Amino acid sequence: MSRPVEDVVKRLAADGIDVVRVSYTDLIGVERARDVLVERLPQAVEHGLSFCRAVFHTTPGGDTVEVPGGLDAGLPDICVRPDLSTLAAVPWEDGVASCIGDACEPGSREPCPEGPREVLRRAIGKLRELGLEAVAGPELEYYLCEPDPSSPTGWRRYGDAPGNVYTAGRKGDPDGHLLRTLRHLRDLGLGVTMGNHEFGGGQFEINLAHSGALDAADRAFRFKAAVQEIARLDGRLATFMAKPFNDDGGSGFHVHLSCLEADGRNVFEGGGPDGLSETAHHAIAGVLEHAPALAALLNPTINSYKRFGPDSLAPWLIDWGLDNRSAMLRIPPERGAAARLEVRLGDASANPYLGVAGLIAAVYLGIRDKASAPPPLEGYGYDAAKAPVLPADLPAALDALAADEALTEVLGREFATAFLAYKRDEVARFRRHVTDWEFREYAYHL
Repeated sequence: MSRPVEDVVKRLAADGIDVVRVSYTDLIGVERARDVLVERLPQAVEHGLSFCRAVFHTTPGGDTVEVPGGLDAGLPDICVRPDLSTLAAVPWEDGVASCIGDACEPGSREPCPEGPREVLRRAIGKLRELGLEAVAGPELEYYLCEPDPSSPTGWRRYGDAPGNVYTAGRKGDPDGHLLRTLRHLRDLGLGVTMGNHEFGGGQFEINLAHSGALDAADRAFRFKAAVQEIARLDGRLATFMAKPFNDDGGSGFHVHLSCLEADGRNVFEGGGPDGLSETAHHAIAGVLEHAPALAALLNPTINSYKRFGPDSLAPWLIDWGLDNRSAMLRIPPERGAAARLEVRLGDASANPYLGVAGLIAAVYLGIRDKASAPPPLEGYGYDAAKAPVLPADLPAALDALAADEALTEVLGREFATAFLAYKRDEVARFRRHVTDWEFREYAYHL
């Protein structure tokens, strides 16, 4: 009798697929991958694929950061094992299927503690100790850019015209990018539901259906990689950078989150004055209590904090509200089985695994400790007299994460050490870098 992987190989070959792309995420959510000829897939499944562990710690510019277990250990390997349950044909690449890989220690199936998929599994496991299963629905925004040799960055916003907020069709999308992308993502099996032109010129939002937290993060990770790949096929750049333009708003990563008992009942359902259960209020309190540390995971770049501020349509304060989009944590108007939190803290540059893991960890701590939430925000937010202010920059958020021992214990101390070392290196490099703004501001007169 054939082994399961051999059956998979036969099915792939019958479908005209001769290459499987095995991908995984590094610390910051960049897709790392290897193309495997389909006849070699059984060996890849049995033995795994070797990658240098320092890939987890590689900057967007290609430099290796000194994170414990990387350079100091002589650049050892990790072993990435294909998860065949995630196999899907790539619609825009003939003969290619893709799947997600799990990063393990060499010679074993012990997961790498700093692997983002494993970090999320840890958080899910802690919530399960309370008999609860997390369900997540990601919403992601991005900017589409096209080449412009006259621009300092080499790019300009695609289809840039004012006022195309919440539109569809060629008015705000002259080349039909959104329709083409939606269809590709649907055929990839990512559970996309709908999309539209967003607030900014050349900005789009595509929604993903809700599902179990690991599956939702898997799909968000693949979504980001797929959108970038599809844009490159058209000679364009899709960026999930938090705020790529001075004169336009940023891109968010909103997460809708609920918790189910074993029988499928949503424990956020309730009969209180706001239609929520006590458990929901404990979950809200957990997210608010750990929000400064969560900012490091959900707003993980220097650029992230330029998206924040009063009247920016991005959170600025640590607050919550009932159907209030000026709050960091919004409770959508649906109740009953659809009761949920919408955490609006994150920006699109966040690694989906780490962002969702952080939220689940905070919800777990809030429910476990029966934390108490303050009253909800009334009216328009952005009044610092009403609620604490979120960290103003990445260094402050990293300090908050380092100080939040309860949260880092859930996520894993080895992960936290690696993430903090990596991100503090980013801060140090930025502080040494002379920006265009500084030259324009000072060079002529000073």
